[in-house]
Amino acid sequence: MDQKPSNWNVPNALTTLRIIMVPFFGWALLTEGGTNPVWRWVAFGLFVGAMITDKIDGDLARKHNLITDFGKIADPIADKAITGMAFIGLAIIHPFMPAWLWWTITVVVLVREWAVTIARLSIAKHVVLAANSSGKVKTVFQTIGLAGFVLPFDSFPAGWMHTVGMGLWWLAGAFLAASVWLTVSSGIEFARDAAHQRREAKYGAAS
Repeated sequence: MDQKPSNWNVPNALTTLRIIMVPFFGWALLTEGGTNPVWRWVAFGLFVGAMITDKIDGDLARKHNLITDFGKIADPIADKAITGMAFIGLAIIHPFMPAWLWWTITVVVLVREWAVTIARLSIAKHVVLAANSSGKVKTVFQTIGLAGFVLPFDSFPAGWMHTVGMGLWWLAGAFLAASVWLTVSSGIEFARDAAHQRREAKYGAAS
């Protein structure tokens, strides 16, 4: 019988660190109403660092067979917490886009993300659903889009640098728009797959 890995391991430590980083990231992003470029760069560093640790802890857990029940629960919570804080923080300071649009995007994305996370955890004992390809692409687009808006491109001095900054925000907006579309479509795809797998598991148990 294989021995279960201990919860005291590096991947879980990185996941916990990511959760701890959330309030610090939020504070840095919202300092002085988001108008302080230094703290916005700090927030950017924390956000990128969190995304990097997400990649590292997942790779380490799979490579060294360190997947634990704690990690299965805490990892998606950490991911949704840091991205959720980014969406809420950006909706509060609403760079580049009007506040109503930021809040609409935030509500749509967070409802989908937490609904899928809760559903995935609730059926984990019966059905294991791997992340679909559209969900993975969505995560990449979402990360790039959020990171771009966290950066204070509007603080660039007038002239060509300011023009470049606005161009980069337009690019971030394109990534964010694509991620919102993929958020909705992958959520529908997840619901369909979950229902299908649940029916198969039910019929299999009955037979």
